[in-house]
Order: sequence, then structure tokens, then C-alpha cells
Amino acid sequence: MNYELCLLNCSIAALPMNVMRRNDVEEWTKAGNLPEVAVVILNWNGKRFLEKFLPSVFASSYPNKRIVIADNASSDDSVQYVQKHFPSAEIIINPANEGFARGYNMALSQVRSDYYVLLNSDIEVTPHWLEPLIYVMESHKNVGACQPKILSYHHKHTFEYAGASGGWIDNLGYPFARGRVFDDCEEDIGQYDDAVPCFWATGAALCIRAELYHEAGGLDPYFFAHQEEIDLCWRLHRLGFLVYAVPMSVVYHVGGGTLPKGNSKKTFLNFRNNLIMMHKNMPWREKWWKIIFRLGLDVVAAWRALLSGDAGFFMAVMKAHIEYMGWLFSGKMPDLPYPRSKYDGWYDGSLIWQYFIKKKKKFSEIVGSK
Repeated sequence: MNYELCLLNCSIAALPMNVMRRNDVEEWTKAGNLPEVAVVILNWNGKRFLEKFLPSVFASSYPNKRIVIADNASSDDSVQYVQKHFPSAEIIINPANEGFARGYNMALSQVRSDYYVLLNSDIEVTPHWLEPLIYVMESHKNVGACQPKILSYHHKHTFEYAGASGGWIDNLGYPFARGRVFDDCEEDIGQYDDAVPCFWATGAALCIRAELYHEAGGLDPYFFAHQEEIDLCWRLHRLGFLVYAVPMSVVYHVGGGTLPKGNSKKTFLNFRNNLIMMHKNMPWREKWWKIIFRLGLDVVAAWRALLSGDAGFFMAVMKAHIEYMGWLFSGKMPDLPYPRSKYDGWYDGSLIWQYFIKKKKKFSEIVGSK
């Protein structure tokens, strides 16, 4: 990869993709010579999801694709189900449940392709979902990763928590998305249908250049699950690449299939991994005070939960802080440049202030008001 060229190209604020036309994508597809795309689905005891959603993946219209099932040592008969009903699927067996991050790293080390799409097993795809993603990547070589528009499977006109229409991050490391702020998901009325740069692309349906995935170091296995895709996208930015939301591509996500909302382990992973991600990727002039401030905000949230009777939340946050401190003595820092401290999809303000104090619940209200 020519990172110097990408650093130069990424000085452009936005590419003219917000006016993407479906006819352009269709003509590009018909022209042929399409790159190979490996759609890789990480599975752990997810037979019910594979039964329901794998047919839509195989029905995808993009011709040059491979479907790979990476199994994290499932104890159900999901692998046997795939072998019987989808014999053309490639199957990779991991020796144990390695979590989202290490599980994908192990599987993708065995997959050679032009592009990877990391796809959750609980996603229903639309027939032409792949073409716009690959069209963007092929048309603009400084786009390192992108995502489709993620809508709720159960509420088809509502954005889904995991990525909505492109992920952002605020000045203190809090992630949010076009169409989703904390737990508030907006109705999709076409307000975020432009293809634009964002900060992170959801791991639920992450399209990334295969070579770049490995060059950037893949997903951090220490994270196990949650926010590992934000950490990866942050590293892509540091290498000079853009991340894009491509809403012409649409998928529907069930969400919470492995760790449902309110689960203490999910709370622990989100708080711990967010602190580690900030420490890894922020320059020292920012991280030293921002992390201290974040630790304080976390403690306030933890005590507030405890006083309202949620001891599990309190213990999860405290455990996250302890493990973050332990990571400081063992964690590896990525040896990457800091070309800038703020990137596309970076909100240079406080999401906490806008949401909890000023009561702004929509992405457009917050980003449009400092």
C-alpha cells in the first residue's frame, strides 16, 4: 500500500460520492472484471441465524464472491447444517471460542481475496448490497473500509444500534453514529442517505481491503469483542485512509444475538475497550487528560447506576478500570504515525453534554451544534 499517497489524498475533506447514482453502479458491474470479495461470517452456536439469514447472503447478486463460515468451536450443529444445506460455503474451524477479534484474525489469516466483508450471522442482506460497497472501494483507492446502512431487522424503518449510517466519535472517545446516539435510534426517512466519510464502520458489516486488514494489524485480540472495529478504523485513519458510509447498500440487523443489551459482560467490554482504544490511538498531548476525565465520568455513571439498584453495571465499570490499568503494563501500542489528531467523523465537542444536558437525541442536532 502507498501510505504516503493516501496521506496526501486524505487531505480532501470529502469525495464526490454523496451523489452516487445507482445507474453508475449498475454500469460498473456490467463492465465485468470485478474483484473477488470474501464474505466471512463468524459463527458461534448461531444455527438459528444461519438458517434464517444465510439464504439472503447466497442470493446476493454480486457475481465474484465467496461465502466463508468461520466457526468459533460451536457446540450446536450449525457447521453440519451449513455443510448439508450450503455445500458451496467454505468452512474454517477455530479450535476454541476466540471471541470476535481473535476469531476473525485466525480465520482471515487463511483467506486470500481482494476484499473482506466481515458480516454478522444475524444480518439479512438485500440482493444488491455488495455492489455499491465495492464500487466505492474500487473507484477511490484511498478508501480503506466502508459499511452499508444498517437498519433494524424487527423495525425496518429504524436505524440499528450497531453502526446505523456511519460511525462517528466525539472528543472524549464516545462513539455514536448517523442515526444513533447512545441508545436512541432514529427513524430512517432518508436523512442520512448520502455517501460520506465517517470515523468508523460497523463490525457487523465491515467491508475492508484484504491487504490493508493485515497491514493494519487486524482486530486487536485483547478486545475479545466490542469496539474492536472502531480501534481498527482509527488505525486506518492513522495510515492515511478514509472510512466511508455507503447507504445505497442496505442490510437489516437483529442485534444483541450474543451479548444482549444490559449484559454486564457487554458493559465491561465496552468500558474497558474504549479506554484502551483511546490510549492506543490518541497522541500523548491529548490522551493524558482525556483519559483521566473519562475515568471520572465512568465513575459518576457507575455510582449513579449503583444508587438506582444496578450493582451489575457498577461492578462491570470498576472491573473495566482495573483491567485497563493492568493492560497499561502489558498492552502493545501500534507503531503508526499521528498525521492528525482529528479525522473525518470526529465531533470536536462533548456528546455527553449535548445528549444529557442539552437533551439533543439526534445526530443532526448534535453535529450541527457545538
